[in-house]
Amino acid sequence: MITDTFISVYDLVIFLGVFQGIFLSGFFIRSGRKEVRANLYQGLLILTLSMTMFEELLNNTGYIVQVLAISNFAEPLNFVFGPLAFLFIRSLLYPESKRKNWPHFLIMAFWLLYMIPYFIQSNEFKYNSYVGVKHPDWEYLDVPVRFFEDPVGIRDYINQLTGIHFSLYIFGMIRLFLKRGRELNERLMALKDTKLRLARNVIIHFLVIMGIFSVVKLSFPGDVGDVFISSYLSFMIFSTSWMVVRNSAFFVQPQFFLQIPGMKYEKSSLSEADKSAIHQKVLNEMEEQRYFARNLASLKDLSQTIKETPHHVSQVINEVMGKGFFELLAWYRVEEAKRIISRDEEAKLTVEDIAEQVGYNSKSSFNTVFKKLTGQTPSEFRRTSR
Repeated sequence: MITDTFISVYDLVIFLGVFQGIFLSGFFIRSGRKEVRANLYQGLLILTLSMTMFEELLNNTGYIVQVLAISNFAEPLNFVFGPLAFLFIRSLLYPESKRKNWPHFLIMAFWLLYMIPYFIQSNEFKYNSYVGVKHPDWEYLDVPVRFFEDPVGIRDYINQLTGIHFSLYIFGMIRLFLKRGRELNERLMALKDTKLRLARNVIIHFLVIMGIFSVVKLSFPGDVGDVFISSYLSFMIFSTSWMVVRNSAFFVQPQFFLQIPGMKYEKSSLSEADKSAIHQKVLNEMEEQRYFARNLASLKDLSQTIKETPHHVSQVINEVMGKGFFELLAWYRVEEAKRIISRDEEAKLTVEDIAEQVGYNSKSSFNTVFKKLTGQTPSEFRRTSR
């Protein structure tokens, strides 16, 4: 076996993309389980893409020869990308949909089972498989085959089947997008609905990925050109990370970079019942009493209002509500501002008026927070919400 390794600039980019993708996917999955369902599918999509990119990294650098036992472990994931992208679009446009999701993953499950004969082949056999797709000019090992790893020969058409499968799901995404546009009486060339615009951009992006996939597979033998697909996906993960950080409410208030998540409340005596009671008090104060609209709102003042200690209130907000105090405050203020703008059909209220109503003393602070959480300024949101 040839055990040489090769590391290029592309491999370094892919390595960073894999690491960042796995890290980023955790936040999307966590958000999807607690808040926005669409983020669950987005997180799972990023995670599965990262795993596929990792396999490509091993193959492209030659390190796969050191771990031949896991060769082609990500191949069944080819039939996950389309379903996850489709479910993201469906949960984005129809968040109340109750349709079953598991049928979308039957082909992936079948392919996983079908690959068992390959997975139990010898390392020498898997080495030949690696040579065939990445280094067709290298010599093959003389390996006796005890049983056939591809009983009906369909793995030879994995690229074509992946392309067809993904294309069908792109068609499904376009169909959902057009249906929702008709329901909202939206013009495709001048979309006002934020979710529809996002869906349109996602679909365009996947069409681009499909185009790159087609060009690479037609231009290179085997999997030689897959490094370009993985490099492109890495840059998209970098772009997503940049947007997450740029729009995060973390920077609304001063923070310290050496804080360790999860350690702050390790010795807390709060029971689950206590947490639930404090959680209800916070919700009542925010939603019924509109505490967030006070321009001098603070953790200490909120704690005094609901007759709890600041430490316990902070713990509940972080652990149960998944936000810091100022993140929570900003979220409620922006959500209320969006409601005010939507009700203000004649646009009589100025941005300063709205900022004051939701608790901000400064128009610039209000604009900054609003754009971080929505991606738009209040004025832009007003124009697109009509």
